[in-house]
Amino acid sequence: MYNGAISFGGTVISTLLIVYHSMTGGTRQMAEAAAAAGRDAGGAEVVIKEAPDAGPEDLLAADGYLFATPENLAAIAGVMKAFFDRCYYPVLGKIEGRPYAALICAGSDGENARTQLERIATGWRLKKVADTPIVCTHAQTKEEILAEKQIGEEELAQCREIGAALAAGLEMGVF
Repeated sequence: MYNGAISFGGTVISTLLIVYHSMTGGTRQMAEAAAAAGRDAGGAEVVIKEAPDAGPEDLLAADGYLFATPENLAAIAGVMKAFFDRCYYPVLGKIEGRPYAALICAGSDGENARTQLERIATGWRLKKVADTPIVCTHAQTKEEILAEKQIGEEELAQCREIGAALAAGLEMGVF
């Protein structure tokens, strides 16, 4: 079975795929922080794609995954759900055992989005390698919810840590 790794002159390069959706910028900041740290960790190629642009071929070509989504109306964002709907059956049984982590950006809770995303990953038989942080923006009014978000440094550090750990783990072959 193809594991997505690329060999250059005997050196195997693993691929970390980051798929995200962001309407107000919060989840994008989180995904980009994870991607930058993953690249800085070295060794693994980091590919970051917005959910509408990612498909089954991207999942099949990667060795590990980071899924980042906002919680909208107590669920993963519809655009992320559409990504999972589009990809679920084409890769079912073909990516089992690969490592994944997730990031959730929420206004107040985020638990339902985390549960929903983790259930999808369980259906694919992916291996969860990090706890899923929920970054809470505390946006409660219509204006706050629709406003461009600014994620704090402490929360972005969590995202960087997960991105770096996934990339380094892929590089070292520990997953």
